[in-house]
Amino acid sequence: MPPPRTFAITTFGCQMNVYDSERMAEALVAAGYTAVEGAADLTVLNTCHIREKAAEKVYSEIGRLKKHGARMIAVAGCVAQAEGAEIMARAPGVDIVVGPQAYHRLPEMVARAAEKPVDTDMPLAPKFDALPPRARRVGPSAHLTVQEGCDKFCAFCVVPYTRGAEASRPADAVLAEATALVAGGAREITLLGQNVNAYRDADGVTLAQLIRRLARLPGLARIRYTTSHPRDMDDDLIAAHAQIPALMPFLHLPVQSGSDAVLKRMNRQHSAADYLRLIECVRRVRPDIALSGDFIVGFPGETDADFEATLALVSEAQYAQAYSFKYSPRPGTPAARAADPVPDAVATVRLARLQDLLFEQQAAFNRASEGHMVDVLFDRPGRLPGQLMGKTPHLQSVHVIAPGLAIGQIAPVHIVSAGPRSLEGTLAPMMHAA
Repeated sequence: MPPPRTFAITTFGCQMNVYDSERMAEALVAAGYTAVEGAADLTVLNTCHIREKAAEKVYSEIGRLKKHGARMIAVAGCVAQAEGAEIMARAPGVDIVVGPQAYHRLPEMVARAAEKPVDTDMPLAPKFDALPPRARRVGPSAHLTVQEGCDKFCAFCVVPYTRGAEASRPADAVLAEATALVAGGAREITLLGQNVNAYRDADGVTLAQLIRRLARLPGLARIRYTTSHPRDMDDDLIAAHAQIPALMPFLHLPVQSGSDAVLKRMNRQHSAADYLRLIECVRRVRPDIALSGDFIVGFPGETDADFEATLALVSEAQYAQAYSFKYSPRPGTPAARAADPVPDAVATVRLARLQDLLFEQQAAFNRASEGHMVDVLFDRPGRLPGQLMGKTPHLQSVHVIAPGLAIGQIAPVHIVSAGPRSLEGTLAPMMHAA
């Protein structure tokens, strides 16, 4: 088989996987390969293992690719890390398996694909040191991984097993990459980590201190971070939301359940009251904060009363957006061995009730934007002629007819109508785009 010359990457799962795909693409381009849309010599599937159906989707995609004559398939990401050589046995059409801590070696693995290499090591040497410089041109909104892994060991979660222990990149390296992203066109950077607010580099720099340094970068207008754990939401990070204009008024802080009994079985190591006190502290310093969260329904042993406690927490917290799922057992996690599963039909009804409430809250949050002027960062074209789409500081999507503006600009927009998932606005008279 002649060596591959083109590649395409399909990304499943979280924003960190999006970032990892970008870095894999940069490594392949630096090694002489060309990125293409659609059919390619090399197809990379960057996978997610958080939920059962996500993993099964990967195997389905492998089968589809082989049916359509894919030349070379590499499976990367968390499914690769969790299942390793088992992937080769279950899907012999796969040529390469590479875990999320080893993808900097992907070009070398492609060169010896005939050996069917599997690399799921978690090396001590940081992979970021081996990756090429960031691409010269990037979009207005960029992702930047600053922390990986998790030490919390929630009973339902595979992250400690697929991403390893918590590790933080040196602040200087983060600042250097952020500088390159801004030079390449980024106006907004989202700092990523499995538990990003646990960030603390070897010199003791915390996430709040890192954000303060990033906020001094000329040209960087917006900073966000995700995903956080309530146990690591310290006073200095909360204060940063009031003190740093570039830090957007948006907080994704998963709670998973409103029942203390379920939280204990999940090994979350906080109570519902602890979580609500945190939200109160954040809103005290930043009253306009938009709150996002994660919820799992149907966790083993969850009773009707436990579920009602989750609805009560949601009603009190008031979310601008949220993600909610039925519990999905992951092999190797403590919860997968639980002897008191919730019937799927019960979990389905509970999920529908929870999502109805969350949907109502999101719609209400968006409706509250009607009639207000907000700054929008335009990051992509819309579907209509002359239309652009962008994000408010609260991470709401906005559609605007803006033929005089370019992607990457920030402009004041008057919100004229709000749907449950997006807003529609008009450019402010005498607007001045940044």
